[in-house]
Amino acid sequence: MTAQTTTVYAYAAPAPKAPLERVTIARRALGTHDVLIDIKYAGICHSDIHIARAEWGEGGFFPVVPGHEITGVIAEVGPGVTRYAAGDRVGVGCFVDSCRECENCRAGLQQYCTGETGMVGTYSATGRDGQPTQGGYSQSIVVDEDYVLRIPDALPLDAAAPLLCAGVTTYSPLAYWQAGPGKKVAVVGLGGLGHLAVKIAHAMGAEVTVLSQSLRKKNDGLHLGADHYHATSDLSTFTALAGSFDLILNTVSAGLDLGAHLGLLKIGGTMVQLGVPEHPQSLSAFPLVAQRRSLSGSLIGGIPETQQMLDFCAAHDIAADIELIRADQINEAYERVLASDVRYRFVIDTATI
Repeated sequence: MTAQTTTVYAYAAPAPKAPLERVTIARRALGTHDVLIDIKYAGICHSDIHIARAEWGEGGFFPVVPGHEITGVIAEVGPGVTRYAAGDRVGVGCFVDSCRECENCRAGLQQYCTGETGMVGTYSATGRDGQPTQGGYSQSIVVDEDYVLRIPDALPLDAAAPLLCAGVTTYSPLAYWQAGPGKKVAVVGLGGLGHLAVKIAHAMGAEVTVLSQSLRKKNDGLHLGADHYHATSDLSTFTALAGSFDLILNTVSAGLDLGAHLGLLKIGGTMVQLGVPEHPQSLSAFPLVAQRRSLSGSLIGGIPETQQMLDFCAAHDIAADIELIRADQINEAYERVLASDVRYRFVIDTATI
């Protein structure tokens, strides 16, 4: 068993807004219930860019190694590990620990941990060893087995990586608000989250509509499983679709006219915020009270639900549409994400680190 910290290569942002560069980082010694994972692939999430550029405030730690869409193979396990063995195909999502004792943790909702530690992010948080956590843009990672997911054999490791964040981020509200036959679901934005929301909602049996700024990706959206596709830059869309939807998932991080989008909901419908804009947004209460509509939010998923999502995706042949890149293309990929120039998720081949 690994009895001391190990040094691995990674890509880190040395300071807010600085380009990422190749560095070495230390991984903690393998504990009793830890697994050492050889990382094979790491997805690039828009959250990575927000953190690397300090767009959600000046907190966090630098240098920071982003990456919370991680797939790989277990290289070694601690003596108390019971769930996994060397050679298992596994993944790590947005958090690597929590208090384990609060009501939410006991209910498998670790993402909403209210304990002293809170949800411990995969990067830019404080780990159990007191050191800043560092993410998946690296060669390996050490994680407690309770926060590791099993990747079904039916899912390729590269295309499965984005499921660990983008997949569960969209699956969770679709499951919670019971998307399925007879339900009309709209997905705002056809990007990394949006394209998986379309696939998952379609597999659940819902009638799916994409709401995008333009019709540029219409053929893609219909191919992914959408039944309808409309441009929000055409103001007649909001008139034609008024009162149409049971559920709207807003997957974009840019500011929206929330009132106009809420007007697309049926009586009692819900719009769920998944993307987090850099700046606060304002909203009149009238679109809510006039039709008993709700504006809600959803944050990833707990460990049980994330495993449920992976199994659902394997059963329905759902994985991310990806563009595989080398590690030295990360900075270029960041700029392309901001320009919406990716179909639909960048995934880093960590063998190139």
